[in-house]
Amino acid sequence: MNIKIPDEVIIIGGGASGLMAAGRAAECGASVLLLEKMNGPGLKLLISGKGRCNLTNAGEIEEFLQNFGATRNFLRHAFHRLSNENLAAFFQGRGLALKTERGGRIFPETDQASSVLDVLLGYLREGKVRIRFQSKVRSVEARPGKVTGVTLADGSFLPARSVVLATGGKSYPGTGSTGDGYAMAERLGHTIVPLRPALVPLAAKEDFIRSLQGLSLRNVRAALQVSGKEETSEFGEMLFTHFGVSGPIILSLSAAAGDLIERHGKAALSIDLKPALDENKLQERLLRDMKDFGRREFKNYLAELLPKKMIEVFLKLLKIPPEKKVNQLTKEERARLIHLLKDFSFTITGTRPIEEAIVTRGGVLVREIDPHTMASRLLKNLFFCGEIIDVDARTGGYNLQAAFSTGYLAGESAAAEAGERRV
Repeated sequence: MNIKIPDEVIIIGGGASGLMAAGRAAECGASVLLLEKMNGPGLKLLISGKGRCNLTNAGEIEEFLQNFGATRNFLRHAFHRLSNENLAAFFQGRGLALKTERGGRIFPETDQASSVLDVLLGYLREGKVRIRFQSKVRSVEARPGKVTGVTLADGSFLPARSVVLATGGKSYPGTGSTGDGYAMAERLGHTIVPLRPALVPLAAKEDFIRSLQGLSLRNVRAALQVSGKEETSEFGEMLFTHFGVSGPIILSLSAAAGDLIERHGKAALSIDLKPALDENKLQERLLRDMKDFGRREFKNYLAELLPKKMIEVFLKLLKIPPEKKVNQLTKEERARLIHLLKDFSFTITGTRPIEEAIVTRGGVLVREIDPHTMASRLLKNLFFCGEIIDVDARTGGYNLQAAFSTGYLAGESAAAEAGERRV
């Protein structure tokens, strides 16, 4: 009789969290099999941070948690188990030099995400983790109270003492992140919080936005508003696109924008182009400029205040004659100019599709996962890590740290569970 001996730990998914989980489980003494449906590991990791991989952030743990909103306390133990300092030491100890950039973002000195992947694969080799590529999992199998293994797409069954679901989210499907794990978890009885895009560009209504395509703005303040009331804001860099807006501060605002649009149908985005100057200081500057550039035509003067691409848009919105001399501007015209500099507003109609998002909002309900082990509260020997869980944060390395931390914790917990069952 041919009886299959169960693998101690099967990891489903070879992304950031799955690789860390596999390495940690092996380091804890388990025999580990990692199943990846694509023909290579870490495909989404390789495009993260525009191919440079912003793998964590230099902030304090409490600062980390604040970036995860309502689910922040769920991650507290995972972050203490593998903090950003621990993670940096992990990579540096394996020969990867790191550097810290603006906003505390930490990157490999190579500026290559492949360097991060190489270290993770080396970690798996240390633990003799077996990897099977092009191995799509159809379902996780269970009998009352516990998981027994996985069934592959070809119908073959692989028994296991512990299973870790590290299948990722639903964004960037070309990397294999197609949301398979949500259906697997739901079939096992878990609640899936509705999936929505996070860290995603925003679509705008006004036609003039298209004329600004390719324009990048730095050191501006962007605020989301509903019926004239400000809801939240970010300071930093943004980019105009053919469909709307993108860039770091827009990505950070996108989750809130999605929520506001869901509730109200639309929202406004107000850009303060001169956040370092209040209206009084801008008024003083304009009065000085009326003396210094008094004979200059208004359309030419605007180059002193705006990027070239914005000049035509401002002229249309302000309705001030382009040839009018600066020293002929009326008090009311100056007030309109100041207002537009401080409140360049347009309508946000929605987020771009989830397939274009950096991360997925929603996923397995955190109340159904033990935060101290990443174990399912519904079934024994089932564990979760990474983007499949309903946690997400703003841009800046926080999401990858969450993937690594939950993967580390899930891996060691799965190994401990498998060891107990072996005995």
